Amino acid sequence: MDFVLEPGTFQGLIFDCDGTLVETLPAHVAALQAALARTGLKPTTEWARTKYGQSPPTVLDAVERELGPIGMPRADVLKDWGAKYGENLNRLEEITAISAIARAWRGKVPMAVASNGVRSSVLATLQAVGLLDLFDHVVSVEDVRRGKPEPDLFLEAARRIGVAPEACVVFEDSEEGMEAGRRAGMRVVYAPDIR
Repeated sequence: MDFVLEPGTFQGLIFDCDGTLVETLPAHVAALQAALARTGLKPTTEWARTKYGQSPPTVLDAVERELGPIGMPRADVLKDWGAKYGENLNRLEEITAISAIARAWRGKVPMAVASNGVRSSVLATLQAVGLLDLFDHVVSVEDVRRGKPEPDLFLEAARRIGVAPEACVVFEDSEEGMEAGRRAGMRVVYAPDIR
């Protein structure tokens, strides 16, 4: 599908990272499985796909609710997950249909990434696939009080790029992200429709 943004119909672009700019699911699944290896819990790719776009603490809530008790400190699991993710960056794939939009508008309008992920993972992801330098700002779940589906991430991204929310276009792949963009009063584009 050819997707066109009409000049003058927006003033800023905001992109989700995981599943929108970069296919990170294989890397996250491998890292989460490794982090949970001592617990005997093994989330599958199919299970994890239903959680894609949620913050790591929210995913751990789902692990305990749907797969069983973790039985170790959650902070340790989160730390291990992040470390193992960093070892799996070779599994990342740029989603070129979306990154091409960012490349086309670089320097023409302010742009940000707004992700439910933790800052270290988001920055490592964007750096690994060569996209980090396209963006003026990266906003992660640590930068706001509430992650998606609340609008906080997108509102903070709009504030940082200096664009009114209603003048921003958001690219998202998850229901949580789509809801967050709508709540922020932004035009939301479902990224998988562009691929």
